[in-house]
Amino acid sequence: MQFFSSSPRTRHLASQFAILGIILALIGPLAACGGSNSSDTSTGPVNLTFWSWITGADKAVALWNQTHPNIHVKFSNVGSGPVEYDKLFTGIKANNEPDVAQVEFQVMPTFETTGALVDLAPYGAGALKDKFVPWTWKQDTLDNAIYGIPGDTGPLALYYRADLFTKYHIPVPTTWAQYAEDAAKLHAAAPSTFITDFPPKQPGWFTGLEWQAGARVFTINGQSWKVSINNPQAQQVASYWQDLINKKLIKTEPDFADGWFHDLQSGAVATWITAPWGAGIIEQNAPKTAGDWRVAPIPQWEAGQQVDGNWGGSSNVVFKSTQHPKEAAEFAQWFNTNQGSMELQIKGNALYPAYQPLLDSSLLSGPRPFFGDQKIFDLFKTASTQVDVSFQWGPTMEKVYSDMGDNFANAVNGQGTLGQGLNAVQQSTINDMKKQGFSVSS
Repeated sequence: MQFFSSSPRTRHLASQFAILGIILALIGPLAACGGSNSSDTSTGPVNLTFWSWITGADKAVALWNQTHPNIHVKFSNVGSGPVEYDKLFTGIKANNEPDVAQVEFQVMPTFETTGALVDLAPYGAGALKDKFVPWTWKQDTLDNAIYGIPGDTGPLALYYRADLFTKYHIPVPTTWAQYAEDAAKLHAAAPSTFITDFPPKQPGWFTGLEWQAGARVFTINGQSWKVSINNPQAQQVASYWQDLINKKLIKTEPDFADGWFHDLQSGAVATWITAPWGAGIIEQNAPKTAGDWRVAPIPQWEAGQQVDGNWGGSSNVVFKSTQHPKEAAEFAQWFNTNQGSMELQIKGNALYPAYQPLLDSSLLSGPRPFFGDQKIFDLFKTASTQVDVSFQWGPTMEKVYSDMGDNFANAVNGQGTLGQGLNAVQQSTINDMKKQGFSVSS
């Protein structure tokens, strides 16, 4: 489960002048071909190390090893998200990071800034460009350089309990205004049932919603990063959800926790706005609701629009300390394009590929019995084309996410509002980036 978009030109400008102070202080000068966990023996198979948290990745690596006897890959799951990234930055400092690792889209600019990534263009990666969902390819490119191979995506949709919507005569909403009306109608008819949950410590989810609304949290203005965490579109999204919180029409529990899983199972929440990988979460954790769920396009801010946001997605990157960049690049490309490899990941994690030829896999194209035989991934295939490619991540997203989660948690507990939380994160982000040596404007 994935739990990243920026303009190549603006990211290139950023990497030319912005210095990620803390990270650079951490890593020091980077050698192009320093030490590695890889073997440098001239005889026998090449040995590579690969870090990933995807369920099924170990089986995909086993398939690689069976079919590539001269390049042996050792798989390790060292944790996901910040847990892995902390270990990677420590490895960069010591010049002993893995040969290949999976990183989420939103942290690609951070890793690019370290200078630790191999440009995969000289190893044939450019030939794959037209095979990927266009906006995902832009996550990993910087002018003519290619720093990652996209793996999966997370376009958003509305998972909803069709049985509850039918029982209480609730129409499936096509706009956010209708969604709010449904929330009030549903809760009035069934006081123990809520339209959904607002998870305060899940900023990636909120970012996907503001992405859909047209928010742009980072841009380049001349030679400075322009920080717009509290931009008007983000405030619009915050105000919308704050209103539902104030009216007590939604829950505010942490997601992926026991209480939240119980809500999925019991019907205490009637919808979940999430990505393709959400299908597996529901199936595994609410098995008794089989047949009750359906998926609809995400509600729109204006009737007739067809705009989406994204929550999740990652790439495989190769680090400069590898002693075998050619072989590492070959593996990184194979892992996210080979049908056998990707189908093992789809089976293990309901992963939704960025590699377009695999979107027609029988694992994705057929009806899903759990969802009333709906072909839910046909909907996501369309949604993926509606994600705006111009959304740009900043170079300090892990800190932004941490600050946003803290401020949103305070807001749902009555200490301020979500909008005020965005204002606080705006200022903390500017302060943090200036301390790290970035030129910043707002």
